[in-house]
Amino acid sequence: MSSTQTDATCTPELLEDKSSAYKELVTKLKLVTQLRRAEAVLDYDRTIFMPEQAAEERGLQLAAMAEVIHEKATDKKIGELIEASLKDLDGLSSDDTSSSSYEEERKVLAFPKKAFMKNEKIPTELAARKAKLGSESYGTWTKARAASDYTMFQPYLKDCFDVAMEVASAQRDSDDVPLYTQMLDEFETGMSAQRIDEVFATIQEALVPLISKVLGSSATPPSTEPLKGKFSVDKQQEMNEKIVRAIGFDKKFGRIDVSVHPFTTSFSPRDVRITSRFSEDEWYQGLAGSVHEAGHAMYEQNLGNSGLATDSALSMGVHESQSLFWERHVGLSKPFWTFATPLLKDAFGEDFNYSPEEVYGAANAVSKSFIRVEADELTYPLHVILRYTIENEVIEGKLDVADVPSRWNSLMKELLDVDVKDDAKGCLQDVHWSMLAFGYFPTYLLGAACAAQLAHYCHIDIPDMDEKITKGEFSEIKDWLTKKVHKHGSRYDSLDELLEDQVGEALNPEYFIQYLTDKYTDLYMC
Repeated sequence: MSSTQTDATCTPELLEDKSSAYKELVTKLKLVTQLRRAEAVLDYDRTIFMPEQAAEERGLQLAAMAEVIHEKATDKKIGELIEASLKDLDGLSSDDTSSSSYEEERKVLAFPKKAFMKNEKIPTELAARKAKLGSESYGTWTKARAASDYTMFQPYLKDCFDVAMEVASAQRDSDDVPLYTQMLDEFETGMSAQRIDEVFATIQEALVPLISKVLGSSATPPSTEPLKGKFSVDKQQEMNEKIVRAIGFDKKFGRIDVSVHPFTTSFSPRDVRITSRFSEDEWYQGLAGSVHEAGHAMYEQNLGNSGLATDSALSMGVHESQSLFWERHVGLSKPFWTFATPLLKDAFGEDFNYSPEEVYGAANAVSKSFIRVEADELTYPLHVILRYTIENEVIEGKLDVADVPSRWNSLMKELLDVDVKDDAKGCLQDVHWSMLAFGYFPTYLLGAACAAQLAHYCHIDIPDMDEKITKGEFSEIKDWLTKKVHKHGSRYDSLDELLEDQVGEALNPEYFIQYLTDKYTDLYMC
C-alpha cells in the first residue's frame, strides 16, 4: 500500500465534506465571530486610545456594528442550516464506525442551536425593554452611589430583577428549572443553584470561624509597610511587564496597556490585550492586577483559533480560575516572592529594603473591608456569598427589593462582623445589578475554588513546582494548565465535567478551604 493511500485511509472524514448545509453554516458562524472581534477592537480603542472628542462618532460606529452583528447572528437561515446539518449528521452517524468521527461537529452544532432556542423564546419587545432598562439603570446607579442613596436606585433595581426574571422565565425549558439556575446558565453553564448552594455552604461554614480565629490571633500581624511609599509608575510598568512575560503572557500575540479598571480583551488567540492600573503610593495592586489579567490572557492565547464557539472559554468560573491560579497560588506564594523581591529592589532602589518573607506577609495581610474589590483572599469569599444570597432571595420571592440594604447590612455583620455606615459602601458598591447580571457574582468564588483544586493537582503532577517558581521557571506550570484547561475550550458541558475528566473529581471546595486554613494559620500563627 502506498503512503498516499495510507494517509487517505487515516484521514478522518469531515462533516463539511459530506454536508453542504454544515459547510455553509460554519462559514456564517465564523463571519459572526470575525464581526464580533472587529467590534471588540473598536471598543478597546474607545477605552484606551480614542480621542475624547470622538466619543459620539465611536458610539455610532459601535451601534452600526451591533446592528450588523445582530442581523447576521439571528439570520433565520442559520436556524435552517442547523436543522439541516443535524439531519445530515444523524444520517451519517447511523454507521457506528463513523459516529465518533463527528463528535467535534456535534459540539459545534450544539452552541448555535442553544443560542437560537434561547433567543427565539424572547419576544422582541422584551429584548428591547431589557436593553433600554440596562442603559437607564446604569446611569441612575452611578448617581445613587455618588449620593449614597439607595432609594434613588430602588425602583430601577426592582425593574432589573423583574425583567431579568421575565427573560429567564421565557428561556427555561420547563417550569421545574429554578429561575436563578436559568440566570446562572448565562455565566456558568451547567451549574445549578442547588449545586452552588452546597459548595458555598461548605465554604461559609469553614471560613467564618477561620477568619475570626485569624483576626483574633495574639501574634503580631504582618506589617504592610513594604506596600507603602512612593513608587515610580514607569518603574512599576517595566517591572510588571517582566513578571507577566516571565509567567507566560506572550507579547508577540498581545499588548499591555493602562486603564482605569484592569481588564482583558481577546480579538483572537493571536491578539489578546491586558490592562492594569497603577498608583504612586502603593505598588502591589498594580502587580496583582497585571498577574490576574495575564492569567485570563494566557487562557485566551491558548484556545484554538477555529473562530467557532467550541474554541471559546467554557465559563466565567473557569476563566476566573485561570486568573486566580496565577494571582494567588503563584503570585501570593512564598516561592514567588523569593523570585520577585529582587525585581522589586531593582525597580524601587535601595529604599526598598525588605526581605521576601516581609513582602509575602504584607501582600497576604488580612483585614475587614466594606468593599469587595479591596478585600483580601481570605475574606473575599464571604463578600461573594453575601451577594449570591441576596439576589437568590429576591428571585425566590423571599426578600423584597426595598429591604436589600437592611439585609445587606445584617449579612455583613453576620459574616464579617462589619458595621456598614452608608449605601455607597454597602449595597450600591457594585455595578453588576444595574446591568441585570444576576448570577455573575457566584462565578468569582467558583473560580477561586476551582483554582485551588487545580493548584493541588498541579503540585502533584509537578512535585518541584515551588522550586520552579522560586527560580522564575513557569513554562511547565503554564503548559500543565493548557493541557488541563485551555486547549479544551467549551467542549465540556460544565466546570464540574471539565474537572472530573481532567483531574478525576468534580469541583471540591475542600481544597480551597484547606489552602486558606494552612496558609493563614501559619502566617498568623494561630
